[in-house]
Amino acid sequence: MRQSDEDRFTAFVRAQSASLFRTAYLITGDHQRAEDLLQSTLVRLYQRWPRVEAMEQPVGYARKVLVNQAVSWWRRRSSREEPLLLLDEPTWDGGVDEVTEHERVWNAVVSLPPRQRAVMVLKYYEDLGVVEIAETLGMAPGTVKSHGHAAARRLAELLGEPALSRAQPTEEARS
Repeated sequence: MRQSDEDRFTAFVRAQSASLFRTAYLITGDHQRAEDLLQSTLVRLYQRWPRVEAMEQPVGYARKVLVNQAVSWWRRRSSREEPLLLLDEPTWDGGVDEVTEHERVWNAVVSLPPRQRAVMVLKYYEDLGVVEIAETLGMAPGTVKSHGHAAARRLAELLGEPALSRAQPTEEARS
């Protein structure tokens, strides 16, 4: 790679790594795994940088690579693998502890199946629309919507919120 390409790649990493790390952390729920995911994503981008840079949305492509890397990890992972939580290990303080319900909500989000969690992260943390999420995850927009609805119902159930239901027709509407 030429020096000018490397300089532009370095500028891209400086500008986008925090956002990509946040997405990786929200998808994985683990600081170290998010770092690994971000690093493997950046390696893939570096290997194809001239083509990536020429794209209309290099950040969108980077996000798609990141999600695909996470999906590959989910598929490879043994079903018996259990993460170990060390209580005296220092944790990352991103300022989110100011929210009273953060821990309870975050545990509920992390318990969602991987695809539902990815949809919720991209929708609510990355503020992407259904079409953008569908492109990023490589699924149909209808599938994104169904994953989003299923995740919302599951979160409401886990958090003890009122059940989401379809509006019931009133007596007047039936007549």
